[in-house]
Amino acid sequence: MLQQKTKKSHAVTFKHFSHQNYAVFQSLKREIRIGCLSACVLTFAHIETFASRADSTQMLHQQMPDVLLDNAEVTGSRVPLTFAETANKVSVITRQDIERAKAQSVNDLLKLCVGIDVRQRGADGVQTDISIGGGTFDQIAILLNGVSINDPQTGHHSADFPVAIADIERIEIYDGASARTFGSQALNGAINIITKTENRNITGFHTDGGSFGTFGDGAFLNLASQHFLNRISGDYLRSDGGTQNSAFHKSRAFYHGDYVTPDLKFSWQYGFTSQCYGANTFYSEKFPNQWESGSRHMAAIKAVTNGQIHFVPSLSWLRSFDHFQLIHNTSTGENFHRNDVFTSGLTTYTNWALGRTAVGGEIRYEGILSTNLGHPLATDQQVKVENQDSIFYNHRDSRTNVSFFAEHDILLKQFTFSAGVMANRNSAINERFTFYPGLDLSYRPFDGLKLFASWNKSLRLPTFTDLYYKSPTQEGNVGLHPEKTSTFKIGADYQRTAFSASVNGIYRHGTDMIDWVMFSATDVYHSINFKVDNYEFQAQCSIDFNRLFGAQFPLQSISMGYFYNYQQRHDNQYIYQSNYALDYLRHKIIFNLNQRIWHDLSASWYLRWQERCGNWLSFHDGITERIAYHPYALLSCKLQWNRPRYNLYASFDNITNHRYYDLGSVPQPGFWLMLGGNIQFNL
Repeated sequence: MLQQKTKKSHAVTFKHFSHQNYAVFQSLKREIRIGCLSACVLTFAHIETFASRADSTQMLHQQMPDVLLDNAEVTGSRVPLTFAETANKVSVITRQDIERAKAQSVNDLLKLCVGIDVRQRGADGVQTDISIGGGTFDQIAILLNGVSINDPQTGHHSADFPVAIADIERIEIYDGASARTFGSQALNGAINIITKTENRNITGFHTDGGSFGTFGDGAFLNLASQHFLNRISGDYLRSDGGTQNSAFHKSRAFYHGDYVTPDLKFSWQYGFTSQCYGANTFYSEKFPNQWESGSRHMAAIKAVTNGQIHFVPSLSWLRSFDHFQLIHNTSTGENFHRNDVFTSGLTTYTNWALGRTAVGGEIRYEGILSTNLGHPLATDQQVKVENQDSIFYNHRDSRTNVSFFAEHDILLKQFTFSAGVMANRNSAINERFTFYPGLDLSYRPFDGLKLFASWNKSLRLPTFTDLYYKSPTQEGNVGLHPEKTSTFKIGADYQRTAFSASVNGIYRHGTDMIDWVMFSATDVYHSINFKVDNYEFQAQCSIDFNRLFGAQFPLQSISMGYFYNYQQRHDNQYIYQSNYALDYLRHKIIFNLNQRIWHDLSASWYLRWQERCGNWLSFHDGITERIAYHPYALLSCKLQWNRPRYNLYASFDNITNHRYYDLGSVPQPGFWLMLGGNIQFNL
């Protein structure tokens, strides 16, 4: 790993980048490293990436002015640490990786990461369950610029991101219990999406369209001044869907602003998303005409002060609406829900002789108004449902979570040691504080090699759906206990010039794990607790041929990754059918190849093979049949024509037109072609 010692000096800023023979970088006839910049391959998203604002390839293509690159800070601890310093393993998807993938949504992008299980119901991220390391979609924390956007009603909605792919600078992924860093939602890990604001005045537009009547467009505006950075964006997408009753339309808007001075950085953000879609057999094959719509508002502010002691106060609000019909245009199984989440936190940290120390606390309020979830309300306490004439929220519930944390990081030349604890109390459990400690250690015997090990404990509260939901096919359980887990992780990362490799193993011991199960063929789904052990293994490697042979070499990079997971349930009770926890991903293989075809035309190939444990239920003529999940392979290709101000692309997904199932009886689309492009203008 490249280490640098720096001293104060005047920065040299290049105002313009060029590919001409007489240009400064070209004339040197050698590879140039800016700061500690390196590129990683999307397939694994694990290589140490330090590009905190933009990568060198993007700078050369887009001719960005006034961009300085530093060692990137990652949010794997309570204090700011660079990738080289952190003791926790952090996987990073860079902006360059995102451009290569040309994914239509964040969910599609995460499918290409070897350790993440993405179970989609609708296309283009309409409704997607995202999990890490064999867990469930409710067991990870999903953050936007460090702000939790988890939905307390159900994790099915947590991946409804208010940001477009073009807004994202990078994505950080943490595999393992992370309560002391990300709070009580991070039972199995966390995904943190970092958006970008650029130090220039620029606007851009994009449009695309393709199979199944799919069409979308959007725009962004970035404005910068001496102390202010602002970016606002919006987009719209509609489609007939790739299967029966899967048509959708969705829109979203996002605004991110920064105020930066030598003594203070102040950030604020607002996101909105709205979508309406046919839900096919999303929750049961018995009802193929399901329908759902929802919207979310998210707002947050955060400040960071400089000085001997740094103060980081934050405040956020999340409101979401959900309208579900088991049979479209009828009141059968119809539900309305409104969720509010308020979070206030304060972190303080300081550097001293023995390292860096952080202490702080957070208060999080979660409340729901519903026609189904929560405690019944008296008639005079009921609240009218928005935009409905005669429907009222007649159920309510709420809970308040208070947590305090302390963490200390010892930073030595070859070692990083991090120890911390979170004390947590929730009004829905009891009045006592419960402690969740953790230890992380990394050792760098020489440049390029990093050995790491960790042990952490975490918890997750049941969602309001887990506790209360009742329908013709499901029945919640108000007696559920919070999930708790202990995670042990060990592994190694190696990176030298053009070659990188990583291997790690994880053992999770879970108690009171939550799943929805049936005990017989005629039963409905019940939410229950049980114990489970989880064993996870990952291995991956990549070669960057551009670093070996130069940018003109036709084969740019190649990479492979393998994921294996095994679970053992410690419960003698017979389970006829599991809906989530026991339908885990057993094997996953990812292969990625990037090639330069001609001048600015390039191609990225992705092959994904995976095998899932478990079964799904099929209902025909009153007979219930269990059907095992079958392994499948999907081949995709992205062609791109990159120019300094515009980009054209063609995306070919599921080239072999394979029919497959990610979750239950919901069929996934076959071959899907998308054509699109974007253009940018300086202001």
